[in-house]
Amino acid sequence: MTRIARLPAPALPVLSAAALSLGLMIAPAASALDLGKMSAEERAAFGAEVRAYLLENPEVILEAVSKLEQQQAADEAARDDALVAENMTALHDDGFSWVGGNPEGDITLVEFMDYRCGYCRRAAPEVEKLVSGDGNIRLIIKEFPILGEASVLTSRFAIATKMVAGDEAYKMVHDALITLGGEPNEGTLRRLAEGLGLDADAILARMSDPEIARQLQETRALAQQLAISGTPTFVLGDELLRGYLPADQMEIMVAEIRENRS
Repeated sequence: MTRIARLPAPALPVLSAAALSLGLMIAPAASALDLGKMSAEERAAFGAEVRAYLLENPEVILEAVSKLEQQQAADEAARDDALVAENMTALHDDGFSWVGGNPEGDITLVEFMDYRCGYCRRAAPEVEKLVSGDGNIRLIIKEFPILGEASVLTSRFAIATKMVAGDEAYKMVHDALITLGGEPNEGTLRRLAEGLGLDADAILARMSDPEIARQLQETRALAQQLAISGTPTFVLGDELLRGYLPADQMEIMVAEIRENRS
């Protein structure tokens, strides 16, 4: 999945377009398509011919719907590309998001994620497989808790860990939180930190730092700019990818990006 094609709504405009195109083929004269100049009997006859043709050739409707879906997908892709271009600096260099993989990599993968999101959990090993297997991808994690207080709590804990103990500790906590079972609370997080050999007291105390709230708000504002409302959402190179992707699909996209650059 590189783009999500949204179904058109409602179907009436599609049918109207198909009927108009059909009218161009079956009307005896162009003037006959001016429904305002037709009598009631002529309009009824025209409608009956259109209906009969569509019933005999229903594939015309499917073709029209398919064409509309393709156009909508292309329009959405163009909008997403423009949004990414406008926000590239914030995506790649906000000054606080964790950067891993190969910091000097030739391709950047940005992930907006939530620790309580099932699809984020499913995506985590795929992202790890892609980044570690490639060796030349820079990974940026955007903490984007949108699934309630438990999401906010775990993101605050992860960011506090980074502030107190640095990037390596953040990565350990990130990996632990993405697989953490049950509802997290202070006791759970304390045990997690202690199990990783971290200073639990310092991390828990730092969670109320206003800087963490600022970072979360800045990431939320960026997501709004990009019209991101769900997780995971990725930006691979300059392409916005909404939803879960397996590693093999991302590998294909990475190869295409490099090929297009050469």
